[in-house]
Order: sequence, then structure tokens, then C-alpha cells
Amino acid sequence: MKTAGCRLTGLSTAKATLHWKPLTFTQREACMKIILIGASGTLGKGIDKELGERHEIVRVGHSSGDFQVDISDADSIRALFEKTGRFDALVAAVGKVHFGALEEMGEAQYQLGLRDKLMGQVNLVLLGREYANDGGSFTLTSGVLAEQPIRFGSSASMVNCAVEGFVRGAALELPRGLRINAVSPTVVSEALPGYAPYFRGFKPVPTADAALGYARSVEGAQTGQVYRIW
Repeated sequence: MKTAGCRLTGLSTAKATLHWKPLTFTQREACMKIILIGASGTLGKGIDKELGERHEIVRVGHSSGDFQVDISDADSIRALFEKTGRFDALVAAVGKVHFGALEEMGEAQYQLGLRDKLMGQVNLVLLGREYANDGGSFTLTSGVLAEQPIRFGSSASMVNCAVEGFVRGAALELPRGLRINAVSPTVVSEALPGYAPYFRGFKPVPTADAALGYARSVEGAQTGQVYRIW
């Protein structure tokens, strides 16, 4: 895998132990092994650039990267963690939802977002917690539509709200000092050509700005938070 700011050696692929001590400030600033799901996407590339200067990034995509995964398939997620082994942080910058008029939406259209963006990210946490090092973190992605709905975006609004609810609830119960947060970005400038018809009147942000929310989650100390980048 390609690394920029650091390289970790001798990492065990065994599952995490049940004993933990809070990370010190120095340890949090040290090189971490970060699993980045959706690394080849527009947002993922920005996150990679921000965190890759200081940490080792394991890049994961659907069909590209160091490893591949289908987050809508729990077996695929299990297989991913068996290959990547233990990690310090997991960032999910991925998730599919269906955009369409409410009158044309049926169960199948809503199930796409429920299986992929919602349960895909939930399963990354449920299955990944056994591989997360003590004091590690999970950072999921919701989105501005959780609070600022748009026409044709009812599925995205529903799923984003559910992701944020899961983060707040799970933060109360994760063991071993594990943390979990969500980043809620608005539409990013680099993706605006494809999404502009849906986001009229929204002010886009550069991916570099959105990536700061993920850095805040990974390198900070808070848990159960939703970082709004809009």
C-alpha cells in the first residue's frame, strides 16, 4: 500500500484484546493505521490527502484500492477485516442511496440506501470493533440532507438521520475506549457538476474543507458527535 507521512511495521492481524488504556495526546498524534472505505471517491481522495501526510492509509474501494469490499454484504466486510487485520481508525466515506420523486419510490428504492449507506456503515462498526485497537475510532458519513431535505431526496434524508442516530446510541456502549462520530458534509465542489440539479441554492465546500471533519474525528477525543461541514 502507498504511504506518505508514516509507515507502521510489525502489525498483528489478530483481533483486539479486551484490555485498554486511554490514548495519550502523544499517542493520538503518532502514526495510525487508518482503514479508508471509499478511498477512490471524490470525498475519499480529499480525506486521503488530509490524513495521509500523518498516518498510514489502507485504501479500500468497491473495485479499486489496496483491498475491495461490498459494504452491503456482511460476508464481504468480514473478509475485508480478515485481510486488513487490526487498525487504529476506520473512516467510511461511502454509501449509496436512490434519488427519486416520492410518488415513484417503492420499497426497493428505499432498500438500496438502507442496505448500503445505513447497514453497510453499521456493519463496518459491528464487525470491525473486534479488529479495532484499544482507544480506536470509527468515523461514518451522513450528510446535509439529514437536516436540509430536498426534492427527490427522501431516502437520503431518512438514511442520514438513521446514521446519526446510530452514532449517538453506539457511542454510549462501545467498549475499550472506542470512539464513534459522523461527519455530515454538504455537497462538495468537485462533485457539483453531477449533483447541481439536486442542490440548487446550496453553497458547496471544497473536499479539503470536508476532510477536516474527518481529521477532527480521527485525531480528536470526542465521541457520539456529528460534525457538520456546511
